[in-house]
Amino acid sequence: MQPRLNPYKAAPDAVKALTALEDYIQKSGLEHSLIDLVKTRASQINGCAYCIHMHTIDARARGETEERLYLLDAWHESPLYTERERVALAWTEALTLIAETHAPDHDFEEARKFFSEEELVKLTVLIGTINAWNRLAISFRAVHPTKTTIVSA
Repeated sequence: MQPRLNPYKAAPDAVKALTALEDYIQKSGLEHSLIDLVKTRASQINGCAYCIHMHTIDARARGETEERLYLLDAWHESPLYTERERVALAWTEALTLIAETHAPDHDFEEARKFFSEEELVKLTVLIGTINAWNRLAISFRAVHPTKTTIVSA
């Protein structure tokens, strides 16, 4: 796969605006482990290899376990996630798939049980931001770094 264009060079101010949102999220008070899970889960749903690669590395660097990262796609069926994380992941799925779900009342009401109104806005901005990054990376075919191993027969 070849990149189509580099958005950092083509429209640096646009990327700078998105980066400002990213900086806000990192300082928002939401748990970094929650931020990493949300970013990774949205990226899985969107099929963004570049972002999955980046956010799983970030999560591991912050102490996230391999097991929780491996099972993230099946979080519904795993006891490894807290109730707050489960609610955030459900909200992430609902908003990432918004054309299908229309942000169901049930998911919103569950989120209100575990997040203050301010936190819920911050979580929603986080979800919107990672979806924007995913769309940039996927649209312009960003290629994640690889380690090439040559196997001889």
